[in-house]
Amino acid sequence: MDEETLNYKNAGVDIEAGERIVSSIKDLVRSSFRPEVLTQIGGFAGLFKPDMSRYNEPVFAAATDGVGTKLKLAFMLDKHNTIGIDAVAMCVNDLVVQGAEPLFFLDYLAVGKLETTRVTEIIGGVVEGCKMAGCALLGGETAEMPGFYAPGEYDLAGFAVGIVEKNKIITGHSIKPGDRLIGLASNGLHSNGFSLVRKILFEHAGLKPDLFLPRLGCSLGEELLRPTLIYVPLILSLLREFEIKGIAHITGGGLELNLPRVFPPGVKGVLKKTNWEIPPVFPFIQEMGRVEEEEMYRTFNMGIGMVLAVSPQVSGQVMNRIINSGWKAWEIGFIDENRGRQAFVEIS
Repeated sequence: MDEETLNYKNAGVDIEAGERIVSSIKDLVRSSFRPEVLTQIGGFAGLFKPDMSRYNEPVFAAATDGVGTKLKLAFMLDKHNTIGIDAVAMCVNDLVVQGAEPLFFLDYLAVGKLETTRVTEIIGGVVEGCKMAGCALLGGETAEMPGFYAPGEYDLAGFAVGIVEKNKIITGHSIKPGDRLIGLASNGLHSNGFSLVRKILFEHAGLKPDLFLPRLGCSLGEELLRPTLIYVPLILSLLREFEIKGIAHITGGGLELNLPRVFPPGVKGVLKKTNWEIPPVFPFIQEMGRVEEEEMYRTFNMGIGMVLAVSPQVSGQVMNRIINSGWKAWEIGFIDENRGRQAFVEIS
């Protein structure tokens, strides 16, 4: 019997398929380019020449993140065209809270087996997210790793770079008692808490993702896969008009753990949960899993994707500007004095 000739392809890695995918997505990726991009798709590194003449003391900001176990929902539903938006959102939202304009994004996609249609859908979502944020998809890596991922599964992560004038970096240092807290509406779960969600809804309750739920107005899977909102254009426009003292991106850890990250010593946040609309997906999860309310606020965003700290003199103007821009927002609380204790949030 002739011995099999071994090569990379029958070991599970199809180099030609990878080349075909790169070729097929070139125009898609190029559609996200900004004028500062100097490179073409397929090079060893992306090249970007920022216009430094716009800045006196430019500072680069960088953020990296993944989508987490929300990917499991994409696998279950075999729907992959929005998960890339989540990957971009988690990074660029972290940049803009420091006042930085996102410049470019790099993605890392690892799969067990390359499938052109699926990869194109995923990258299409990344491109869409980059366009929403106004940044370029400068490059990335698609790695075929046979035996590492179960059939049909993959991992997706990203890295973003932005730029901000040094004296305009938002640190929260000027936040003081009396300042107002404005909450920007989330689009449901965004990309956090999915390990608990899957345990409650699929393992414990035995629900199916295609189940239509009248109280949500859509199927369970559609609700859970709603992509994370990208707040970059709104925040950058607000920063051009108003002094925003601090901004918190409400991700894993919820309002309770994320908001104090922007507080200076000596203050606390006081939130009134009746001041904003909580999307129905959150009480549904709470009821199905009999989750304690404190746990809900420590795990999920509870309807608030970002929080802005502003002075009472401009809070009304900021609110009007947000609403007139087509976004949902509420004044959800205020800053109070907090002598001798670590910054925290009081929710009542």
